[in-house]
Amino acid sequence: MERLIAILVGTAAGVLSGWGVGGGTLLLLYLSVFTDTELSAAQGINLLYFLPCSAAALISHFKNKQVALRAAIPAAAAGTVCALLASRLSTALDAALLKKIFGAFLIAVGLLELFGKKKAEK
Repeated sequence: MERLIAILVGTAAGVLSGWGVGGGTLLLLYLSVFTDTELSAAQGINLLYFLPCSAAALISHFKNKQVALRAAIPAAAAGTVCALLASRLSTALDAALLKKIFGAFLIAVGLLELFGKKKAEK
């Protein structure tokens, strides 16, 4: 049963990541809450999981001409540097504090989704 749940969560996370909306959050929640995996280990698993998933989604987005390289290249460069720094910080933090920070982040994102202003679609 545990394996079936893991497959279902992995499938849902993959679909969400293909859409670019929250697959990593789902996977982190599943690993840290339902499998008792330490959050720092769950983050590493999450990153490894999303290497092939993001590559597959990126191929599709490039094929459909939905990648603006002029914006993507500097964003990817900045994101890479910040990811390196944040990963170093997260492995240095106490696991309990890391869970609290992650929980606060999830609450903030949820509140923004519920009460934030929506941009008009083009």
